Amino acid sequence: MASKTILSLKDVAIYYPLNPYGKLSKKNPEKDSKMVIHHINLEIEQGEVVYFIGRVGSGKSSLLRTIYAENKLLEGEGTVAGFSLRDISQGNISRLRQRIGIVSQDNALLMDKTVRYNLDFILKATGWTSSKERQERIEEVLEMVEMSAQGERMTFELSGGERQRVAIARALINSPKLILADEPITNLDPITGKSIIELFYSIAQKGTAIIIATHNTTLLENYASRTILFQDGTISQIDLASLQEV
Repeated sequence: MASKTILSLKDVAIYYPLNPYGKLSKKNPEKDSKMVIHHINLEIEQGEVVYFIGRVGSGKSSLLRTIYAENKLLEGEGTVAGFSLRDISQGNISRLRQRIGIVSQDNALLMDKTVRYNLDFILKATGWTSSKERQERIEEVLEMVEMSAQGERMTFELSGGERQRVAIARALINSPKLILADEPITNLDPITGKSIIELFYSIAQKGTAIIIATHNTTLLENYASRTILFQDGTISQIDLASLQEV
């Protein structure tokens, strides 16, 4: 029987790069970095929604970058979607990232292109050669995020909430095992933010694990789930009822 564990971290420490390019040196990563979190032990199962909360600079984004192998794991053991982070090769980094969907605060969409073009661009870049299969997949993910009628619109014409839905559709395009959402509701009004959180939950019900990193906890109080607090260089699991004290 296949394991349901999507992410496993054991005795992990996370380092933040001190160089101006924001990446750890391949030759001397420990020398060119600063430890931001230590003693991380965490497992996330398929279909789980987990919140990473804490102040800006507490290490949430640094951990996410380590999970998708942007930053090298220097200490401890970590596996994501079947890949070991300690000894992952460059080729397997590309394969890992096809199993992870990423949703960022700024969307990172091609603003002068259509919604459909944004999604097709990712499919082509990840090896989908059949135009028919690409179009079918685009229709599937647009339906999942309730944007089926918006495929031919230019991205700059969309509202903030609509752009975030397109970003989520893009994250879903390769049927990921895990979605990393870094501050996905920060720039949205409360009603739109609520709809985005509800969309993440509907995706999780189909088996995709989702990590939502945020320092804005107001909306989360109505959507109870496992919550990990980043504070003072460590992480701890807390009850959502205590969020007002964070």
